[in-house]
Amino acid sequence: MPSLTVDGARTRAAALSVQSYDVDLDLTQGERTFGSITVIRFTASSPSSWIDVKPDELISVTLNGTAVDVAGLNDGRLELDGLQAENELVVVASMLYSHDGEGLHRAVDAADGLAYTYAMSFLDAGPRIFACFDQPDLKAPYRFKVTAPEEWLVLGNGAATQVSPGRWELAETKPLSTYFVTVVAGPYHQITDAHDGIALSVVSRQSLKDALDREAADIFEVTKQSFDAYHRMFGYRYPFGDYHQAFVPEFNAGAMENPGCVTFRDQMVFRSAVTDGERSQRARTIVHEMAHQWFGDTVTMKWWNDLWLNESFAEYMAHRVSTEATRYTDNWIDFAYIRKWWGLQADQRSSTHPVAADAVKDALASLGDFDGISYAKGAAVLKQLAAYLGDDVFLAGVNAHIAANEFGNATFADLVAKWTEAGAVGLDDWAQAWLRTPGVDTITVSRTATGIKLHRKAPEAYPAARPHKLTVGGYDAEGRRTTVDVLIDADEVDVDLDPSLAVVIPDAGDDSWAKIRLDSVSLENLAALLPKIKDGVTRAVILNSVRDAVADAELDSKVGFDVVLGMLPTETSDIAVGTLLNWSNTHLLGVYLPYEPHRGQLADVLRARLETVEVGSSVQLSVARGFARFSDDVDRLKGWLADDGVPAGVTMDADLRWIVTLQLARLGAIGEAEIDAELARDSSSEGNVHATRCRAALPTAAAKERAWAQITTDADIANYELYAASEGFWHPTQAELTASYVDRFFAEIPGTEKLRSGWVVGTSTKLAFPRYAVEQRVVDKAADLIADESVAAAIRRSVGDSADDLKRALAVRSAF
Repeated sequence: MPSLTVDGARTRAAALSVQSYDVDLDLTQGERTFGSITVIRFTASSPSSWIDVKPDELISVTLNGTAVDVAGLNDGRLELDGLQAENELVVVASMLYSHDGEGLHRAVDAADGLAYTYAMSFLDAGPRIFACFDQPDLKAPYRFKVTAPEEWLVLGNGAATQVSPGRWELAETKPLSTYFVTVVAGPYHQITDAHDGIALSVVSRQSLKDALDREAADIFEVTKQSFDAYHRMFGYRYPFGDYHQAFVPEFNAGAMENPGCVTFRDQMVFRSAVTDGERSQRARTIVHEMAHQWFGDTVTMKWWNDLWLNESFAEYMAHRVSTEATRYTDNWIDFAYIRKWWGLQADQRSSTHPVAADAVKDALASLGDFDGISYAKGAAVLKQLAAYLGDDVFLAGVNAHIAANEFGNATFADLVAKWTEAGAVGLDDWAQAWLRTPGVDTITVSRTATGIKLHRKAPEAYPAARPHKLTVGGYDAEGRRTTVDVLIDADEVDVDLDPSLAVVIPDAGDDSWAKIRLDSVSLENLAALLPKIKDGVTRAVILNSVRDAVADAELDSKVGFDVVLGMLPTETSDIAVGTLLNWSNTHLLGVYLPYEPHRGQLADVLRARLETVEVGSSVQLSVARGFARFSDDVDRLKGWLADDGVPAGVTMDADLRWIVTLQLARLGAIGEAEIDAELARDSSSEGNVHATRCRAALPTAAAKERAWAQITTDADIANYELYAASEGFWHPTQAELTASYVDRFFAEIPGTEKLRSGWVVGTSTKLAFPRYAVEQRVVDKAADLIADESVAAAIRRSVGDSADDLKRALAVRSAF
């Protein structure tokens, strides 16, 4: 269907004002469809407009008591004529449950056969649940009624009351954008609490009951600490009543900030052992979504081009508030290793875009810009801005923005005006350089006879004079550190540091947004100094510099791999260990470097580290997972599954068993029967997903053909199983077996847009891309697909990003 354009949205917003929605859902009609009745009251200054609705069957539409011809529905839009000053629209429809994580998603838990639903209305999925004027700047209050099986719990944006068996009413909400509307309904396990007058709860599937019971205290603690921090920071109380946090199945995103009822992917209810870094990540997600209650929910952007501001702000606050208010203190280490790296890669692809884009893209195209630039780069830029303005001015502007626009819509220009009123100067130039110009600067080091020089270079395609406020760290041969604060406001600046220092690291505190290049002396001394550099953020800056220099074919990938092998024996951060192993898996082995002998060298280092790592530590768990992913020691891996030879401190729980099973499947050391046996041990929905990945990884023609059919032809496969089939399909050791599927990808992946919609289309395309086929002909075929405008934009975007990565791999191989 045609996606809503900004011009169309502005025209409709100028003509309409929505007073209220009353929505009545019937979730007792069977496994395929549910009933949806929507009553919308609105005023109009134009005689015509349209309503958005995407039903299985549009049963009836009545406008001001007069029937509207339902045959007029075209691609999700129904034209409305004869509008009066005040109107009442009643839409009765039968809607399809979804399996792609959007709309009203229905999932059946394989563990016990229980069905669960939740509503994801983000971007353009709301009309799959209820009829609406689907754009962010037509806010209105909502009242929901829900009929559900008697044993079900129902939650939503407003406080839910069971008025009779199976019948629920949800209190009227504050004005919300359509994309925030949710209902969570099913036989969920619920735990309740309260804090500072706010009713709290967490819910999960019944099969995760024991896990949620274990995890609830930590979740509630972070929630309460975050509420206190935000109330102090904003001087404005949380306005949406109850605060439910629903951990739901088969969720595409990490979480969604629905006011009063935040939804999370339920992998965050940990059923197996996890690292401290993973717990910290969950805490940040909780803090991130809560930040949206003020920035995004209370004040919402007018159009999707300002969505970056919601996400950048929440991302910045997640790291800041988690560090200041909770027991989790490794947040900026995670940001440097993981989030910033995600954004830096996005900012160097051909699809790069300004953080703050102009309002030219339609709604669906805007989803493509929902990436590491919108999150990580924007957060880094806001961190710079807070340092530049000072916290008093920064927060005064934010607080004035919230107060002036509560329950309404605003633009980035409105926020800039509030910062300016609070005392900020020069923001227009700053915003032009940092927010409205894409690309990433490169900062390099040179040594002179008397000191250090830093050189700033903007990308040729996107010239801008971006100021960088950062810290330069210098280390002597003993690892002693000297730091100097520097403002880079010219293309070359002097730094008062001893030029004889062993290692010099620009932006040692990871305070800016730039590609960092170490000089030749620092690179020569790096191996000896790295174990002596204890600051986790600085170590991340160093690794990011190495990773990026390798990707730019400026540093031999073998040198980059040596850095991995050198850091792993002594690394004390599980986040760092996971990053080193993920980079090896996604960029080095089989992409920049031959899979062997490098895989074997990595496995040897991990085997040795298992002998020395602290028993029971997070690092031990990270190393054990890594060994299971890269080892070809079949006997030892099978021994672990038999609980033989497992290192003390490592528990062979369900998730670690599946990691081992996946590696054995890839090695061809087990087959379908062994995967089935493992699934019998773990007959949960999680187990089904793991089993799908393992089956796709088997090195047999039948396994690959089955997985490919799931990826390209199965319209009913649940999103997580689709992702798992894609993840398991390709591997460097199976290049000959999967060679014919490279061409098939380009021929068949465009057709998947007819099977699925929304987020899942682009995500599954990215995961199914033949990323280990590092050949020019693959880049050429990608170019042909990208040029074909009949192919869905989400598919072309994912293929384009993957092809950019492949071009870099070709350049790396050519250079070294």
